[in-house]
Amino acid sequence: MTTPNYEYYGLMVRYWDLLRGDTSNWSDRFFYLDVIRKSGQPVLDVGCSSGRLILDYLSQGIDIDGVDISPEMISLCKQNAERKGLKPNLYIQSMTELNLPRKYRTILVPSSSIQLLLEPGLPLQAMKRFYDHLEPGGALVSPFMTLWKEGDPLEGEFTREAIRPEDGATIRRTGWSRFNPETQMEDTRDTWQVIKDGQVIESEVHEQAPATLSYTQAEAVALFEGAGFKDIQIFSGFTFDPVKPEDTLFSVIGIKP
Repeated sequence: MTTPNYEYYGLMVRYWDLLRGDTSNWSDRFFYLDVIRKSGQPVLDVGCSSGRLILDYLSQGIDIDGVDISPEMISLCKQNAERKGLKPNLYIQSMTELNLPRKYRTILVPSSSIQLLLEPGLPLQAMKRFYDHLEPGGALVSPFMTLWKEGDPLEGEFTREAIRPEDGATIRRTGWSRFNPETQMEDTRDTWQVIKDGQVIESEVHEQAPATLSYTQAEAVALFEGAGFKDIQIFSGFTFDPVKPEDTLFSVIGIKP
């Protein structure tokens, strides 16, 4: 099998929702709803994945479209939508080449997806595409992460498991990451396994080197400024509290003049 040039395919897509579990109380869900209430509709969910946010909001009557680079994720989102009796407008496009048929009052870029753009110039190119897809006075909101601070370990690992409902098989995701302070980028390796009766019956390794670019608070604000956004605000995590210098997760909102 030829490996796609994007991260989300195969076992990762098939068991994405199962391993994430119930996301209804995730704090970003409520934060983005508040942003939408303030900034208005229509809304664009960038990197909509399997539909965690777009289907939730659509079921509440919010006018929202979704876009993702992964055809597999868009297909999964359509399946999830059909089960809920929803018909979202979904597009397969990259952030840097965004070209959609309408403009929006609010654009969400959840899950720090901008940090997946690693080549110089691409983050700003994506930001300009978002800017062009906003109505005047519209808002762009995105969280960012500072992936490493002096004194933190450079490598990390985690394991997550869930039981496949139909047959009791164990779905296991083993993640590994290593941060490079010189490039400010992180390498990742995810091993996805299906285990039945103690035997691994399916396995897939997703390796990204590098995978993610770290941002400081100043760098994130500068990215918004470079694309032409004004009235830029930066908040602590998924709250409207002022950001603190030590915050490694923060949300930035910018307005198109």
